[in-house]
Amino acid sequence: MSDTTSNTVTTQSMFLTVNGVQYPVTIDPGRNLLSVLRTEIGLTGTKEGCDDCECGACMVLLDGQPINSCSYLAAQTQGREITTIEGIAPSPDEMDPLQANILEAGGVQCGFCTPGMILSASALLERNPHPSKEEVQIGLSGNLCRCTGYARIVDAVHRTAEQTSDGSTNE
Repeated sequence: MSDTTSNTVTTQSMFLTVNGVQYPVTIDPGRNLLSVLRTEIGLTGTKEGCDDCECGACMVLLDGQPINSCSYLAAQTQGREITTIEGIAPSPDEMDPLQANILEAGGVQCGFCTPGMILSASALLERNPHPSKEEVQIGLSGNLCRCTGYARIVDAVHRTAEQTSDGSTNE
């Protein structure tokens, strides 16, 4: 006896708010946020690394909290604010101080992990403006880097915290 099942594909129309802009999308409800950001919205700064929540290359902020977009359903983000690396800088012509400090400190080599690192560090500094070295290391622990050895990235996060606390920037 054989059992027949219907292979009906259901789509969902919704709006995603990404970097302050609302995007209308029609997606399969089972699609992950990473693929929708890259394919439907065209924001490719968020990277696909391991596709298993291990590397942090796909890190975005959801309502200010870092999440791995490879394992988060896009449908779960309706009505919430998504921030990608493209939304961190104050304008297209200037970098956020954290971006500038990581670049200046030599914390970018291949650059694949950089967007996730910056988003995780940004969320850390938002909730803890004066983190210790250990707190920075914990805050970045969801992000793997195969090139830099992390020390320069941690130093750049500290420099950004110091600049924020004393009101200066590296401009």
